[in-house]
Amino acid sequence: MTTILIVEDEAPLLILAESVVQDAGYETLTAATLTEAQSIVQSDAQIDLLVTDLGLGDQLEAGLELGRSTAEVRPALPILYTSGRALTDGMRSLFIEKSEFLPKPYTNEQLVSAIKQLLQTAN
Repeated sequence: MTTILIVEDEAPLLILAESVVQDAGYETLTAATLTEAQSIVQSDAQIDLLVTDLGLGDQLEAGLELGRSTAEVRPALPILYTSGRALTDGMRSLFIEKSEFLPKPYTNEQLVSAIKQLLQTAN
């Protein structure tokens, strides 16, 4: 079973994303903070894809930090970054190689499609 780690600091969005991803047939792990997410990434938990908001709490680039630290521990893990803020070229240059960006707000279908596409291209 494919497992998706979803990192989102806004509880309603986290619950919705988790439900959508599970309905699409994936297992989920969730985290609401950078620290929580890093702990899961550094554990021996199976993770096939990371979906993370770029901003977590008052840390506007926590998702980028999570991407970098994840790449050190799990270099093959693809990442789907999300954000409601405009994406700058400088931010995009900090994305890991196997990653995509999905702007908020996104539909349930867009989330599932982005996950499927990233999983296919990563394998």
